[in-house]
Amino acid sequence: MSANTWRQPTGDSDLSSEPGQATPSADGTPEAGAGSTAARRFWSARRLPAALVALLAVGGIGLLLYDVVSVRAGRSAMSWRRRLAEELATRPLDDTWMIVGAAVAMALGLWLFLLAVTPGLRRLLPMRQPTGIPGAEEVHGGLDRRAVALVLRDRARQVAGVQSARVAVGRRKVKARAWAHFRDLKEVRSDLDATLSEAATSLGLARQPTLTVHVRRPKKG
Repeated sequence: MSANTWRQPTGDSDLSSEPGQATPSADGTPEAGAGSTAARRFWSARRLPAALVALLAVGGIGLLLYDVVSVRAGRSAMSWRRRLAEELATRPLDDTWMIVGAAVAMALGLWLFLLAVTPGLRRLLPMRQPTGIPGAEEVHGGLDRRAVALVLRDRARQVAGVQSARVAVGRRKVKARAWAHFRDLKEVRSDLDATLSEAATSLGLARQPTLTVHVRRPKKG
């Protein structure tokens, strides 16, 4: 995020900017990464998927062990196990149901694998961890993306000439749209870009998001 951004006027009603890297603010706010270490993302506990997998595994294994013990005790195997063994022994591999079952099993396995290797909790943005402070490495702070959007929206509305604003915050990008009812659009966009850049830097996020600002006139009527 920088004041030196690329500007692309789109007629009289729209101005946009695509910023570069974060820089120190005018009041001396340090740039991203100064005096801090990169924070890791938050990992979801995945309680519901883990509980479902555990329940299904316990239920299936328990039922199978009960049937095996019953057979060892001289009783006949359950009808579902006899039917399953017969189908697996006689049905060809290119059968439609075999292909569908394999596809479903592969999809479930891929879903579980992705849950295991991805952090989750995309709504939380990790904050920088300060260095040189005892015990700081044990603190893992984060901000909700909706809270960040509200903060940036309120700062945008404080810019002279801005009538209303909307801010959408992603993991790596911030998109701001503002409607200016007076002042030149270029001046409003420049002030808005500088204000939002400073506000985003002051939040102390571990990864400074890139900022995109659009300013236009409100529709008449």
